[in-house]
Amino acid sequence: MSKKRRNHSPQFKAKVALAAIKGDKTLAELSSEFDVHPNQITQWKQQLLDNASDLFSKGKPNSSASDEAIKDLHAKIGQLTVENDFLAKVLGR
Repeated sequence: MSKKRRNHSPQFKAKVALAAIKGDKTLAELSSEFDVHPNQITQWKQQLLDNASDLFSKGKPNSSASDEAIKDLHAKIGQLTVENDFLAKVLGR
């Protein structure tokens, strides 16, 4: 019988990753305490270490990239709306 996949909240992941960074307990102890696989704890710890500098950067992180992505998505929505209206007229709805 397979286990159901669990989704952990970002707060829980941060709590576990911070506990792993502290180094007070081993991965095995943290794994049994939080009921999470040791590999998962290692991944969360690495993600925290990789992205910690983003917390202290000024302004919004990657704001220009996200603004460009939003513009692209709005353009796509407009295009799909026009196509949908055209097809609705052609099909005589």
